[in-house]
Amino acid sequence: MAKQSQVTIPASGFEFLQKLRQHNNREWFNEHKTTYQQELQHIEQFAEALLAKMNTHDLIETSSGKKSLYRIYRDTRFSQDKTPYKTHWSGSFKRATQQRRGGYYFHIEQGNSFVAGGFFGPVPADLKLIRDDIAFDPAPLQKILKNKTFIAYFGSLQGEQVKTTPKGYPADHEAIELLRFKQYLLIRKFTDEEVMAPYFLEEANKTYIAMRPFFDYMTEVLTSNGNGE
Repeated sequence: MAKQSQVTIPASGFEFLQKLRQHNNREWFNEHKTTYQQELQHIEQFAEALLAKMNTHDLIETSSGKKSLYRIYRDTRFSQDKTPYKTHWSGSFKRATQQRRGGYYFHIEQGNSFVAGGFFGPVPADLKLIRDDIAFDPAPLQKILKNKTFIAYFGSLQGEQVKTTPKGYPADHEAIELLRFKQYLLIRKFTDEEVMAPYFLEEANKTYIAMRPFFDYMTEVLTSNGNGE
C-alpha cells in the first residue's frame, strides 16, 4: 500500500494550484516555495512511475519523470496574460528515434485534467505526407478511428482544422474532414476524483497503450517515401 501511495496524486496538489490561481504573483509564490516543491515532488514521482510503465511497452527517450515535466513559470513575453505562473502540472514523453513517431502528454488541472498524445504541430512536410496518404486511401486510418477501443478511450480524433479545403486536395473527397486536420490529437479527460484515485497511474498508462495503433499508422506514413517505401 505504501508503494501505491507514492504514485498517487494527492488532493493537496490541486489545493496548491487553486491557491496559486487566486494569488498568481511572485511574492505569494516565493512565500509558498516550500509547499510548491513538496507538491512538485509528488508529480515527479507520478511521472517517474508512469515512465517505468511506459518503458515496458514502448521505448521512451525521456530519461526520467523529472525531465518530462514542464516548468511552472510562464513565458509572458508575447502574451497579454502577464501572470507569471501556470496553474496546472504537465509533462511529456518523447518516443525514441525517428522510427517511433508521436508524443505523449499529461495535464493535471482542477476541472481540466487529461492524458493526450499525437502530433501537436507537424511540420509542413510531415503534414503533406499524412494528407497524401489519407487522400490516396483513408481506409487504414478510418479503421483505427472506428475501433471500439479507440472510441472508448478517445471518442474521436481531435485537433485544429483548416476551415476550407486544404490546397491541392479535392473539396468533395470522401475523407475531406480528415484532410482538414492540421493537428492530430488523441485526448482522454479525467475528473479531479479520477486523477486522485489509486488507479489513475494505471489508467494513464492504458491510455498511452491505446494510442499505439494510431502511432504505428502515423509512423509508417512518416518514415516512408511517397511511394510507400
